[in-house]
Amino acid sequence: MTHYLMTVHGPGEVDGHANYGSREAMEQAFAATEAFNEELREQGYWVFAGGLESASKAAVVDGQGEAPLVTDGPYLESKELLAGFWLIDVPDRATALELAARASRACGGRIEVRAFDEHSERSR
Repeated sequence: MTHYLMTVHGPGEVDGHANYGSREAMEQAFAATEAFNEELREQGYWVFAGGLESASKAAVVDGQGEAPLVTDGPYLESKELLAGFWLIDVPDRATALELAARASRACGGRIEVRAFDEHSERSR
């Protein structure tokens, strides 16, 4: 089994309904996403997942100097920002891509899929 990170990318700062257009559409996407999450659990692929607060609430910490430098806001200036993620454990890339397609339909966003570096240390 291999760990993959599936990240949801969406528009930067938007209204209170994220990029869904209405509260009803947002609630439908959240319900579909939770149903997808339950399928991941049942199939044994679930490791962890979560949605993220607005990037405007982020902090960037640079601890490379003598004293850490903390700045408000996202690290990158971008039209699209990271909105949430899944960490899954699946047998192969094909399975990860199939799950990403299902995740995309559920949450209504594009999904980036990346395997963890097999040479890096990781814990289970």
